[in-house]
This record gives sequence, C-alpha cells and structure tokens, in this order.
Amino acid sequence: MSSKNILYHFFLPLRLLLYPFSLLYGGIIWLRNKLYDSGFLSSIEFSVPVICVGNLSVGGTGKTPHIEYLVRLLQYRYKIATMSRGYKRHTQGFIIADENTNALRIGDEPMQYHLKFPELVVCVAEERLTGIPALLQREPSTEVILLDDAYQHRSVKAGLNILITDYANPFYNDHILPAGRLREKRSAYKRADVILVSKCPDGISKLDSEQIRQKIKPMLTQQVFFSGIQYGQTYDIFSKENRDIAGCNIILVCCIAKPEPLISHLEQISESVHVLSYSDHHYFVSNDLEEINAAYNNWTTENKIIVTTEKDAARLLLHKDKIAAMGMKIAVIPINVNILFDEGGFFDMLVMNYVEMTIGENQDISAQEIN
Repeated sequence: MSSKNILYHFFLPLRLLLYPFSLLYGGIIWLRNKLYDSGFLSSIEFSVPVICVGNLSVGGTGKTPHIEYLVRLLQYRYKIATMSRGYKRHTQGFIIADENTNALRIGDEPMQYHLKFPELVVCVAEERLTGIPALLQREPSTEVILLDDAYQHRSVKAGLNILITDYANPFYNDHILPAGRLREKRSAYKRADVILVSKCPDGISKLDSEQIRQKIKPMLTQQVFFSGIQYGQTYDIFSKENRDIAGCNIILVCCIAKPEPLISHLEQISESVHVLSYSDHHYFVSNDLEEINAAYNNWTTENKIIVTTEKDAARLLLHKDKIAAMGMKIAVIPINVNILFDEGGFFDMLVMNYVEMTIGENQDISAQEIN
C-alpha cells in the first residue's frame, strides 16, 4: 500500500467525525451563494478591468507567483494595482504601500509584490467592495486591478475569474472544511472563467493533462491551463546581488504551506539540505533567529548558506539589523510559474483581450455620456 493510501485510511475516521460540521459549514456557504445567484445579494461591477485570482481550498495552490505572472504581462502597457486582504498583518482597513511599509503593515505577500515591482500600486483591504473605490480615489490612473485571493468575495463582480487548483490536491478530490480543505462546494468551480492547474511536475504528459481536464469537467465557456514551477536566480537578501547556491550546503528557512517542491529542487542542485520549517505566514521572533543562527554556526561544513523564499524574506527583513549583526548569509530564491504545453501565448492573449475589450467598452460609454 502506498504512503498516500496509508495516510488516507489513517485520517478517514477523523474525516468521518468532522463530516457533520462540513455539512453545516457547506450549507451556510451554499445559502450565501444562492442569495448571490438569485440576485437577492448584489455583486458590484467596477468600470476598470478586475481580474480575480483565487482558489477553492485554503492555501498552498501558488496564487502569489501567478499574480506576479500577470503583473509582468500587463505592467508595461497598463497602470496596475494589486489588492489583497493582507493575511496576518497587524493593521486594519485600507492601506496603500509606500516607502515606510513593511510586512507587519500589509502582510508578507503584498510586501513581496511591493519589493519586486516598484511601479506597482500595492494595497490591502479586508473588504474589496469598499477597498476598490478607495483605491480608485487615491490612484485614479489605475487601469487594471488584480484581486489576490478573492474568489469567495462575491460582493465584487470580477470581469475575469482565474481559479487555481493544486495538481497534487485538485478540488475535485477534496472536501469542504473542516473534513477537507475546500472553502465551498466543488461545484463553485463553475463561476471561473479560467481554471489553472498549478505545481504540475516536470515531464507531465499531455495524456495526464487530458485526464485531469476530464475530471474537472469544464463548461464550454471555461478554459483550462496547466502551470509548472520555475526557480529564479538566487540573490543576497540585503545587497540583491546574485548568489550562486549550486553545490552549497543549504539551510532552508521557510514558512510556506507546501515546501516539498522547493526542497526537492534544492536537493537536486546542492550538496545537502537542512530544513527549518515554520507554519505558513509565520512571523519570526528572536528565538527563531537564534535557532537559525545556531543551526548555521553549528553545522561543521564548508560552503554553507541559508536560503529562503521571497515571501519569507519579506518577514525576515523586519529583523534586518539583528540578522546583519549575526553575520548570517541569506540567499533568496524566487518562485515563478510558466504555462505548460506551449499554451502561454493563448493564456496571455485571453487576459490581454479581456483587459483591452473592457477598457475599450468603458471608453465608448464615457464618450457617449459626454455627447
């Protein structure tokens, strides 16, 4: 019996015990969605193109690198803004990132966007319905809004809904919370315009993708794409200069939901990997830094280095003075995505066509109102 099947049978009794709570939670979400579908609760549509990138499950599907993919696609033609809720930030309300912003104020993922894309307008708001008008008032030149993790925020009607599901744990095999990881019923995938299967393994065949597509059962109006992970050039956390980690002995410091693909990649290019893993979105404290420093200093090997992700670096930089004083060498590894099966051009065209068409329609409406 495979380890996956062993785990399934091990957790099956617990899942059965939690199933009544899943029915209750699922019933509440079903009623909420019905109220939106019937028009009893209204969804507001805005005059700028709004692209929602979200999922049905809780975390770990790779939304952040897909948001970055869209930023790179659009940023040289349009004024782009991202809006997130700012998970685990220590503030509330609507905030636009500025030169004084840190991860505590806006959250680690928005801070990652802010550090990587200086021209990007990065903002956070728990309620997108009030956050978008606040954004457009503060930044009226905004032409496209990317909503990060807002698939369940139905008070805002996005013009393009991109639903991401993890290759290793697709939504059609999952269950509603708390028995599973789904935020709502599997059938909610029907609201998406694009379904993107993320974190596909290297060498995935076209036959594999077609089998997944059949299990998804997309509607005629939906497009299905597949993406894989690409790791970028590592760089120093402070100087931003490139750092070559090939052949090094690596201490990986990470606080991400599913670090296995990253660990596998580092094991392929390094001498050895020692992992210090914390909970997703964990904010480092002094004891953590001391643990990391001790692991680094006590490892009696040459050519050693600490490696972390860009999301984790956004939180580590809250302690940059202490890290610098400890003399720890930390390299940051970017995590990017690529669209598989030579369909990247089709995906890009789909996104660009939506943006161009929406902007064109709104310009025509404005011209008619003037006349």
